[in-house]
Amino acid sequence: MKHFFAMLIMISSIILSAQPNSNSEIKNGSVSGRVLDAQLNEPLPYVNVIVKDAADKIITGGITNSDGTFEVKKIPEGSIKVEITYIGYKTISKQETIGKGNYDVNLGDLLLEEDSESLDEVTVVAETSTIQQKIDRKVINVGKDLTTSGPTASDIMNNIPSVNVDQQTGDIALRGNQNVQVMVDGKLSNIPAAQLLRQIPSTSIKQIELITNPSAKYNPDGMSGIINIILHKNVNIGFNGNLNFGLGYQIEPKFNSSLDMNYRNGKLNFYGSYGNNIARNANIGELVQTESDLTQLFDITDIRNSHLFKLGVDFYINDKNTFSVFTNQNIFDGGALGETELIFGNSPGSNQLQLFDNNNENNSQQYNVNYKLEFDKEGHNIEIEADHNIFDNDIFTNNDFSGFGSRPDFDEFTDIDRKRTEINLDYVNPLSETSKLELGAQARLFENTINYNSDGRVLNESGNYIPTATNFNYERNIYSVYASYSMKKDKWSYQFGLRAETVNVDALALDTDLTTNAVTEFPFENDYTQVYPSAFITYEASEKNSYQFSFSRRIDRPGVGQVNPIPEFNTPLISQFGNSELEPQFTNSAEVNYTRNLEKGSITAGVFYRLIEDEINQGVFVDRSTLGSGRVILRIDNFDNTSAYGFEVSGSYRPTKWWSFNASFDMYGRTQRGFAESLDPTIINPTESDIELNNVEVDNLIYNFRIFNNFKASKKLSFSAFAMYRGKDTGLNFEMEPMYFVNLGMRYNFLEDNRATFSLNFNNVFDTQEINILSERPFRQEVEFMPEFKTIFAGLSYRFGGGKYRAKSRKRRDNDEKSGGGFL
Repeated sequence: MKHFFAMLIMISSIILSAQPNSNSEIKNGSVSGRVLDAQLNEPLPYVNVIVKDAADKIITGGITNSDGTFEVKKIPEGSIKVEITYIGYKTISKQETIGKGNYDVNLGDLLLEEDSESLDEVTVVAETSTIQQKIDRKVINVGKDLTTSGPTASDIMNNIPSVNVDQQTGDIALRGNQNVQVMVDGKLSNIPAAQLLRQIPSTSIKQIELITNPSAKYNPDGMSGIINIILHKNVNIGFNGNLNFGLGYQIEPKFNSSLDMNYRNGKLNFYGSYGNNIARNANIGELVQTESDLTQLFDITDIRNSHLFKLGVDFYINDKNTFSVFTNQNIFDGGALGETELIFGNSPGSNQLQLFDNNNENNSQQYNVNYKLEFDKEGHNIEIEADHNIFDNDIFTNNDFSGFGSRPDFDEFTDIDRKRTEINLDYVNPLSETSKLELGAQARLFENTINYNSDGRVLNESGNYIPTATNFNYERNIYSVYASYSMKKDKWSYQFGLRAETVNVDALALDTDLTTNAVTEFPFENDYTQVYPSAFITYEASEKNSYQFSFSRRIDRPGVGQVNPIPEFNTPLISQFGNSELEPQFTNSAEVNYTRNLEKGSITAGVFYRLIEDEINQGVFVDRSTLGSGRVILRIDNFDNTSAYGFEVSGSYRPTKWWSFNASFDMYGRTQRGFAESLDPTIINPTESDIELNNVEVDNLIYNFRIFNNFKASKKLSFSAFAMYRGKDTGLNFEMEPMYFVNLGMRYNFLEDNRATFSLNFNNVFDTQEINILSERPFRQEVEFMPEFKTIFAGLSYRFGGGKYRAKSRKRRDNDEKSGGGFL
């Protein structure tokens, strides 16, 4: 805690010292107006407003709000030029003079006309990605430079500030923590996050939102916050579309493609998309128990065939009423082929081999209905939305063993049925020009059933492997209400919210010995009510400098995989189980951020602190059914309270017309307290009394650095270079060694109006990326994994159609939030 406050004081001092001196000579001049589409006569949001002096040097600037209005303040006396620029439209330039009798210039309505030479750019994905800092989130606008990095969402996530993806498992972490909610278009999915990220084509992503301290309007799930992936959705009049193909290769081929289309005419907008990811991924690994001279070798091929369909329609009934409906359909067929070999260095005759063939088929369905009613007062509306998810999953695994003393072969079959329903009611009332009240209610109904059968996985007390069946039912219903009030006064903005939830959890696991039909029950209930406050305070010192403080209380409810007592995987040395009695963990989080807008970019720095109650973490336990075999069990459990703190700085900058980059550095400190079991592997015929339970406390400091460069060689050709370093990560039971790598890429635009783009990317150019893990508990183990990091990826995209821009009038939670980031 002392280190955190010291760091906070130091950063605050640096920030204050970096402020420009007060300039009393600057008069309070301002320029305001409203920007409209000249043909549609509709407001244009997020249009760039640039103010220059007589020498054509940029003084300041801003962007238009959701209603097209803007106001730029703190403009010095003298002649100025105001430029209104927006992609796909002709630039408007106005000459004005700030001075006596004319300090507050109102330009009125400014009508932007389409630029016929760049009309198609309305649907073009930007060459370079941009970062915007908003009141409660950081928004990454995904450009071609990021989509070149790989075929799926999982591939580009490591290029995003504060985000890390486990290259072996696909698990995603935000600010060094995997307790994060992953949403698509603001909706949760029943598909596991790692699988979901590998199924979304990178070319289908429009934006990625990092919401580290969500407001009361959002669900309080996830210690580190929310990652919201926003997909492209055309709203252009007429017929428009994008077609993309990608192919990657190192050891096994990886193919993906996507097609996005929409047709809009009058009151109706129809849209649809299809994306696939067809891949085989090889992973070679080694686990060594040094003290017993025991080695386990892994050779696994992960197979993925996924198909994602989306179809929807928006009906603009009139100016007051909008009705929308869409469905997502996801089909997945995959699995894993592999072998694991046990090598006993001191007894080669005892070597064993396990062959396994895993087949995983699942279907996910999502149905969404939305209705919005606008009242007479602008911004005054009520909206109701219902979202229903269905997930069906069948998993079959065949396990074959050979070698001295090896166990009998066995098969496993798992059937998963999962349903999630969410109903939202949101009400927004602008009480005045500077204040707003938001109210809402939500019901989240979740039901999960898992049926598991094995013909010989479990070892009973007599030393025989027996057939078993496990049925696990888990229901969780959450009912919540929230209220949020925001206001702006001078340079200060405030937003305060409170969310109250009542939760009912009912779980029952039935474990059946199929040889005797004996049934063991594991019931679990957990009902609780909690409140979750949130607060945001922003101070805009000037057009270039702003500060933000935020606080929120959040919860991590155990996921289905964490509470599932059925084994997630088995190898000769490792099994992983869930814990049906796992309790939720609560997090109190506070952070301070500073944003500086530069002439050619922006920079954001911040610190955060978390206090975590009843932390959920993974424990390593000795397998008591096979003492002395070296087998361990991985199980999720609740540990003691912990704390974490961190510092982040990220920015984007364009030094020259041909070079732009964004870079980030983050450092996280974490104290973990818990327990771990240990067993001396040299003991012959050990008993349970030889197992030691150790209280463990680990202080961990991890830091990451990444930089993404974009080099524009010509109007059609550009190159990219990405470098990343991830520091050592030490947990209660495992220590992961540092990782670093460099990726290179190129993009070439061709055909008329640059409608087509070819991209090429080479990952892990210097072959430095690898996974090395060390564990000291319950005995010393060294693990190394070598997935396909050194891949070559080629992509081709083509745009077709064209039309006039027309903004969609549906709920966007950030419509009235001012961006603070810069454009590359």
